[in-house]
Amino acid sequence: MIVAIASNYAIGKDNDLLWHIPNDLKRFKKLTENHFIVMGKRTYYSLPKRPLPNRTSLIITDIADEKIDNCLMAYSIDDAISKMDGEKENFVIGGGSIYKQFMPLANKLYITRVHKEFDADTFFPEISLDDWELVYSMDVDDDDKNDFNYSYEEYIRKAK
Repeated sequence: MIVAIASNYAIGKDNDLLWHIPNDLKRFKKLTENHFIVMGKRTYYSLPKRPLPNRTSLIITDIADEKIDNCLMAYSIDDAISKMDGEKENFVIGGGSIYKQFMPLANKLYITRVHKEFDADTFFPEISLDDWELVYSMDVDDDDKNDFNYSYEEYIRKAK
C-alpha cells in the first residue's frame, strides 16, 4: 500500500487530496511505475490523468461487467488478487474503503506522514505497532508551498 496521511489519518475530502506535495508525487511515481496500482472507481476518477502512465490500473467496482478503457476491472477483493497473481509488488492507492479491505492482506506500507491535522471525510485505517514495524523514516522539510512538514515512512508487517 502507498498513502499520504495526516496526523489524524485523514487522506481526502470531497474525493480530492488534502494537500499538494510535488516531491511526494514524484516519489509516488517512482515507486509505482511498472507495477499494478489498485484503487476504487472514485479514486480512479479523481486522478488528474487517467490511467496513470507506465502502470497497470486495476479498478475495483461492485457493478458487474462495468468496464473502463485501458484498465483492468475487478469485482471483488479476491478477483483483484487473482488478477495480480505472480506480480512481485503491487500498490493499493485508495480510497478509504479499499485501504480498509486490503489492510489485513498487506505486508508493506509506504506512508507519507503529513505532520498536521486536516478536516476530511476519508481516512486511512489506524496502524497498530503491534502488527507493523517501522523500517525506514526520513523527515522532509523542503516544501515552501505548504505550512507543514512531512516524513516518508516504510513499515513491514511483523511475523506472527
